[in-house]
Amino acid sequence: MRHRKKGRKLNRTASHRKAMFANMAAALIKHEQIMTTLPKAKEMKRIIDRLITLGKRGDLHARRQAFAKLRDEAMVKKLFDVLGDRYKERSGGYSRVLRAGYRFGDNSPRAVIELVDRDIEAKGQDSGPDQSQKNEEVQEAVAA
Repeated sequence: MRHRKKGRKLNRTASHRKAMFANMAAALIKHEQIMTTLPKAKEMKRIIDRLITLGKRGDLHARRQAFAKLRDEAMVKKLFDVLGDRYKERSGGYSRVLRAGYRFGDNSPRAVIELVDRDIEAKGQDSGPDQSQKNEEVQEAVAA
């Protein structure tokens, strides 16, 4: 019987699940929108809503609890400085899960998890090389 056992196992060990959700939470805080599978997104919603509630509290103990979960100083700073202030008046429901069809390879249901009232400019921020620099380098090489 599974009485009083919360959360999905997702075919992973406890340490793998913990690390995966920490990485996903950091990515969601950074980009404010990520795409993943539907079960992971539903489980991620619980985690990110609790982290934003810690960000709203804003005290030292909440900051230490968030750092223990995220392990990323820059994302904890954004959580407390930006997101905590943004959702100060909202009393819950900081994220939403939208279904996004099925994955091509294994037909698993995909979903987009995003923050409500998100910053559109944060999507894709600092993920990979900057395309504008690459285009300038190519243009310089062609001109030479």
